[in-house]
Amino acid sequence: MSNLPRPDGSEYNEYYTTYTSLVPDGEIVETLRDQLGDTLALLGGVEAERETYRYAEGKWSLREVVGHLIDTERVFAFRALSMARQDGAELPGMDQEDWGRRNNAHDRPLEHLIDEWVALRRANVHLFASFDSATGRRTGIASGFLFSVRSFAWIIGGHELWHRQLIGRDYLAESVG
Repeated sequence: MSNLPRPDGSEYNEYYTTYTSLVPDGEIVETLRDQLGDTLALLGGVEAERETYRYAEGKWSLREVVGHLIDTERVFAFRALSMARQDGAELPGMDQEDWGRRNNAHDRPLEHLIDEWVALRRANVHLFASFDSATGRRTGIASGFLFSVRSFAWIIGGHELWHRQLIGRDYLAESVG
């Protein structure tokens, strides 16, 4: 049995069901590790001019989407670590639009963003692999809601899958021009 089995709906805000429902059953740490290759394959062949493409007015560029993945994965992993260590802190929310405007991802080459995301994901695979089942069940408050430590591994995995679908559909589809 996994140390971090799929959390039930009481372990995170229902908003995140959109993400957790995308993650296949199984070992979440393996899923997070395997996703790395799948997302790298998707992003690996992106042409330079496509990196700054926005599929609609006011939407993020592809670089900004990857910057968003980096920011949110960092936040979710920090929340998991804070709750795992039972520091008792109520963790703040994250306004993704504000963070997206201030993360300078649009001005950075996609290759650099990918390198950063790969390093972050590899570190987080180790982090989540280090949690035993008791640690995975620990809880804390983030954005005013109760979360379990293990829920963040599943949220990270689902959040990536959500954005991978969006990238394929809205940024890299053949009909996009």
